[in-house]
Amino acid sequence: MLHLVRTLPDMSKERAVELRAEGKSLSQIAEILGHRSTGGVLSRWLKGVPPPTWTKRPTAKDDLRAAAVDLRLRGWTYGEIVAALGVSKGTLSAWLHDVLVADEGAERLQRARDAGQRKGAAARRAMREAREVEIKSRASAAMPAALVGSELFMAGLALYWAEGGKAKPWNPSQRVSFINSDPDIIRVFLAWLALIGVAEDELIFRVAIHKTGDVAAAERFWAGVVGIEESELRPTTRKTHETLSGRRLPLADYVGCLRVDVPKSTDLNRQIAGWWQGFVAAVATVEAPSGMV
Repeated sequence: MLHLVRTLPDMSKERAVELRAEGKSLSQIAEILGHRSTGGVLSRWLKGVPPPTWTKRPTAKDDLRAAAVDLRLRGWTYGEIVAALGVSKGTLSAWLHDVLVADEGAERLQRARDAGQRKGAAARRAMREAREVEIKSRASAAMPAALVGSELFMAGLALYWAEGGKAKPWNPSQRVSFINSDPDIIRVFLAWLALIGVAEDELIFRVAIHKTGDVAAAERFWAGVVGIEESELRPTTRKTHETLSGRRLPLADYVGCLRVDVPKSTDLNRQIAGWWQGFVAAVATVEAPSGMV
C-alpha cells in the first residue's frame, strides 16, 4: 500500500520557494526554516528562482549607467559621455537606446551634432584640398620633357583644358568629362586618353542632342565614330531649351554632341590641371625665335 505523504525536506523546499516569492533573502529563509547556513541544500532548492530586487547590491556600472543617462538627458553626445565616463560607445548604445532627450537637452544635443558635422565637413574639405594641391604640384613638377615634345600629348592637354570639365569651387570633385560636336576632335581626345593610360572599357559615352534632332540617327553616328554598339551608349540627353533668335540648327546632318566621361577620375582631373600648370610654367621660360614680334 502506497502512502502519499510528503517528507519534511519536500515541505521545506516548497516553503523555501514560497518565502523566496514573498521577497525573503537567503539568510531570512534559512532562519525561518532553521537551517544553519544559506548554502548547500537551500541553494539547490532555490536554483532558478530569481532573488528579490532589493537584495541586489549596487555596482560601479550601475552608477556609471545612471550618470550616463543623466548626461544624455542633459543633451550630451555619445562622444562627450565616452570622454567623461570612460565607457565604450557600444555600452552606451545598450544603456541609452531608449532614453528620449527633450526640451533643453534636445536643443543642446542638436547644437553639438551640428557642430560635429561642421567640424567633420571642415576636416574632409581640408583633406581634399591638401590632396588636390599635392597631386597638381607633383604632376606639374614631373612634366616629362618627352611628353612636352609630343604633339598628341600637348594637343590633347590643350584641347581638354579648353573644352573639358574642370574642378570648380561648387564641384571640387569634377571627374574627367569632355563634350564636343566634332567627330575628329572626339577621336583625338580618345587617342589622348589612351596615351595617358585610360583604358577603353573605362569610358562612358552619351549623346546630347536638341529636342528637334533625330536621336536614333545621332546614336548610330556617334557609336560608329567611337567604334561601339549603339546599346553601349548611355541614355541620350535631350536639350529642351529654346534656341536664340537668329540661330539655326542644321536640318539634314545634325547629330548633336558626344559626351565622354571617365568614372572615378577626380585625381586624374587634378593631375591634368597639374600638367597644364607645368606646361604654362615651361612656356614662360621659352624665348621667342628671332624675327618674331
